[in-house]
Amino acid sequence: MSRLVMKFGGTSVATTALMDRIADRVHTLKQAGHEVLLVVSAMGHETDRLVDLAAQIDYSALDGRQESDVLLATGEQVSISLLALSLMKKGVPARSFQGHQIAIHTDAAFSRARILSIDTERLEAALSDGIVPVVAGFQGVSPEGRVTTLGRGGSDTTAVALAAAMKADECQIFTDVEGVYTTDPRVVAGARRLGQVTFEEMLELASSGSKVLHSRAVELANKYAVPLRVLSSFVEGPGTLITSEETMMMEAPLISGVAFTADEAKLTIRGVKDQPGIASRILSPISEANIEVDMIVQNVGADQSTDFTFTVAQADFEQAQRLLRQISEEIQAGEVLGDAQIAKLSIVGVGMRSHAGVASRMFEILAAEGINIQMISTSEIKISVVIDEKYLELAARALHAGFELESSSD
Repeated sequence: MSRLVMKFGGTSVATTALMDRIADRVHTLKQAGHEVLLVVSAMGHETDRLVDLAAQIDYSALDGRQESDVLLATGEQVSISLLALSLMKKGVPARSFQGHQIAIHTDAAFSRARILSIDTERLEAALSDGIVPVVAGFQGVSPEGRVTTLGRGGSDTTAVALAAAMKADECQIFTDVEGVYTTDPRVVAGARRLGQVTFEEMLELASSGSKVLHSRAVELANKYAVPLRVLSSFVEGPGTLITSEETMMMEAPLISGVAFTADEAKLTIRGVKDQPGIASRILSPISEANIEVDMIVQNVGADQSTDFTFTVAQADFEQAQRLLRQISEEIQAGEVLGDAQIAKLSIVGVGMRSHAGVASRMFEILAAEGINIQMISTSEIKISVVIDEKYLELAARALHAGFELESSSD
C-alpha cells in the first residue's frame, strides 16, 4: 500500500464527465489498498473568467489583492465540491477541504503567497477513516486569517507541499500532456517525451518557460525529496519521473530540453553612476514591490557610467517601469527604456557539466538563422538568451534540431 498525492489541473476537471473519470481512477486505487489525497484546480478557464470579471470593476488604482484572492479562491471551491460528489457517487467516501480548513498557512503576500506550514491533523484523520480528502489547490490562509492565493500554477505547489507534509510515496501531477517534453510539441513537431529528468533540470526548464510544472513546486519537491511524476489525464502511460537520481543511464544527455517564454519584458536604466551599492538602490524598490527580476546585465561605458538592464514578467512590466523612472530621478541617472516584445530561450541539461563548447554551439545555431542575441545568462546546466519575440519559434526549432533532440524511442 502506498500513499499518493494526485493533482488535477483545470483541463482535467473542466467538466463533470472528466471528474467521473478521475473518480473511477481513484476507486481502482482505493480497491488496491492505496491511500489517495487529491489536489484540484479550478475548472477549465474559470480563473480567467473570474479575473475578467474583476477587471470590469477597474480597481487598478487600488490595492485590491486581498479581495482578488477571495474572488479567485472560489474557483477551486466549486471543483473540490463537485469532485467530492462524483467520488461519493462511485462509492468512494470523500470530503472537500479549502485551504483555510486544513489549514495551509501562508505569508501575507496576497496574489503570490508562499506556504509557511501545513496542519495535517484533519487530513490524517480523514485518511485513517478511509476518506479521500479533496483539497483546493492554489490557496491558503494568512497569519491574519485572510484567504491567500499562491499565484498562477500554484496548485502544483500545493500538491508538492502536501506530499511533503503527509510523507507521500509519490506526488503525481495530471495534466493535458503525457509528460515532460524536450520542448513544446505545439511549436516543434519532433519534440520527444522524456522518461525522467533530474530535479535540477526540471527546475531550470520550469523557470525558463516550460508550462508543465510550476517552478516553486519543483523547488519544494527537490528540497523535501518528493518523487514527482507528470502524467496525462487522458492517455495512459508512464509519464515523466522527476527525481534526484539518474537511474536510466550512466551519463546524462548533453541537452535535455529547450524551454522558452514570451511572457517577459526588458527594462534598461541608462547613465547610472558606477559606484558601490548602485545595483541595490535600483533593485531593492523593485523587490519590495514583489516583482521578481530574472536576467540582469550591467555594462560600464568609457565615461564610467553604467547601463543597467534586467527582465521581469510581462505582467509586472508597467509597474516596474514606473518604479524605475522614480528610481532614475532619485539616483540622478538617465533615461529609462522598456521593451515588452522580447522572448527568453534556454537550453537545459546536466550533461553541460562535462562538455565544453555548448554555449558557442548555441550561438552558432542562432547566428545561422540571423537571430540577434540581446542578453545572455548562464548557470552550470542552463544557458539562456533574450531575443526578439518574433524569432522565438524559429529559434526553438533550430536549437531543437541543432542539438539533435528530435523524436526517438523513449
